[in-house]
Amino acid sequence: MLRPGYSYMYNAELYQFGETVSIVFWTDSWRPASFYDKIAANRNRGLHTLCLLDIKVKEQSIENLMKGRKIFEPPRYMTVNLAAEQLLEIIADRKKRKEHLAYTPDTICVGVSRVGSDTQRIVSGPLKHMLNVDLGEPLHSLVITGEMHPLEIDMLEEFATDVSSIQDVSHSNYL
Repeated sequence: MLRPGYSYMYNAELYQFGETVSIVFWTDSWRPASFYDKIAANRNRGLHTLCLLDIKVKEQSIENLMKGRKIFEPPRYMTVNLAAEQLLEIIADRKKRKEHLAYTPDTICVGVSRVGSDTQRIVSGPLKHMLNVDLGEPLHSLVITGEMHPLEIDMLEEFATDVSSIQDVSHSNYL
């Protein structure tokens, strides 16, 4: 049985994808957003962006690291929900600074989990809807769409959190 990959899971072609980015867990003192520029560049070229979400496996706390203790934190896997939250915070900050936004809360995204497995999940909808989707167990990834062909839009309706949110996408804005 052929297992669908990222490009075929919702009928997007590989040439429609720009650079892939990684979204990392933020901490109180470290909130990198360097990936934003790559998302902006991809969207300016009309390309989709595959966002790989952070995983923390076999990580030590700073205290254990400093004391030389081989005690590791439990594994953590970023969800589409957390990635959406961070992406929305980034554009809220940029909006306050009156900067041009590469995407908005209404930009259509695709959340995926366990791609290629029998339990894979695919959900599409505006970025703001990704805050509340349930994709189940890890691993999760997120696709921020660029320009979309009408066939891509039709396919995304099959996985939509709210079909009207996909149907509201103007074909003229995505061709």
